[in-house]
Amino acid sequence: MVKERFLKYIGFNTQSNEDSNTTPSTEGQTVLLKELAAELKEIGMSNISLKPENGYVMATLPTNSDEELPTIGFIAHIDTSPDASGENIKAKSVIYDGTDILLNKEQNIFLSEKDFPEMAKYKGQELLVTDGTTLLGADDKAGVAEIVTAMEHFIQHPEKKHGTIRIAFTTDEEIGRGTDKFDVEEFNADWAYTMDGGEIGELEYENFNAAAATIIFHGRNIHPGYAKGKMINSMTVAREFSSLLPSKEVPEKTEGQEGFYHLIKMEGKIEGSKLNYIIRDHDRIKFERRKLNMREICTHLQKKYGEENIQLEIKDQYYNMLEKIEPEMHIIDLAKRAMLDCGVKPKVQPIRGGTDGAMLSFKGLPCPNLFAGGLNFHGRFEFIPVSSMEAAVNVIIRICTLVKKGTEKEK
Repeated sequence: MVKERFLKYIGFNTQSNEDSNTTPSTEGQTVLLKELAAELKEIGMSNISLKPENGYVMATLPTNSDEELPTIGFIAHIDTSPDASGENIKAKSVIYDGTDILLNKEQNIFLSEKDFPEMAKYKGQELLVTDGTTLLGADDKAGVAEIVTAMEHFIQHPEKKHGTIRIAFTTDEEIGRGTDKFDVEEFNADWAYTMDGGEIGELEYENFNAAAATIIFHGRNIHPGYAKGKMINSMTVAREFSSLLPSKEVPEKTEGQEGFYHLIKMEGKIEGSKLNYIIRDHDRIKFERRKLNMREICTHLQKKYGEENIQLEIKDQYYNMLEKIEPEMHIIDLAKRAMLDCGVKPKVQPIRGGTDGAMLSFKGLPCPNLFAGGLNFHGRFEFIPVSSMEAAVNVIIRICTLVKKGTEKEK
């Protein structure tokens, strides 16, 4: 059933749009939120709260236990990345035999183990792939399908005892707005898990500290034949700024818990240029040093070209959830045990990115991230093994049945 749900959900175009000022940022997300609210009512969920103007739908599966148990939650986002089209997705099922998978005959597009060695783990399994013209949408409609399927399982099997379970589906996670209007008090869970990780077994409770930096350069345009000592070429100053940052501390040269500066956009003419960077580091002290380094470079260039000609703005975006999860490590131990009980080997690793869970953790809802099963997110080579989705459903169910009275105190 999880496969069928997933294929239904990816039929909705829910690509988010960072240039939009509405919530959700695209109409397609509102359409799917309403569809999900109707489906949750149909399968028997309670206390359904549909608030598209705030970007979410919430629902409750009431406890069927005689014990007073903690309330836990599961969260996934419905939007897909702006990095690739999410319209008219044509997914297909293949049994992977180790040979290249033909995604699109007309455009000669193949999904190859040569390019993506991790595919070797999934030989003999059923994979859902794209037609090579869109992303697939496993990030994070797989998580949505897994949560709904797990809730339906409990409703159909009342003999399986559990505490109160809260679920929520959010919008605009891919553009960093997924929890802007999320009401943690309304959600009312002791802790939660986002089902938004990658391949099977992933368990993540560390992420980057993140900031965005905008640097504006003002120049002075003079006829090039008479420019000596007079012209200030803002593009040249912008290039100088970039050259003063560590050349090896960029995404394409870092891994694991190594941080970076990432130039994501540049605009320029002689009289005016702009650079947009994102700053990332798992270590909070190193993160602050990175921001300070940018400020010092800016000060250096201001002395050289004039204070009025260079402006720097840095805005923090989110922080490493580790500092909020460490006091609540019982929720990590619970997830690990549930995975092992389901035959899944936990793969604990830091996220080289952000997650709704990081934002929620700092809002008072501890919220680590569990695997949804997909790989190669945000592009035409995205795929997901069906067995990984089925495993995620089983892990959700097992987590809920493992929660016992006093679990929140077992540190």
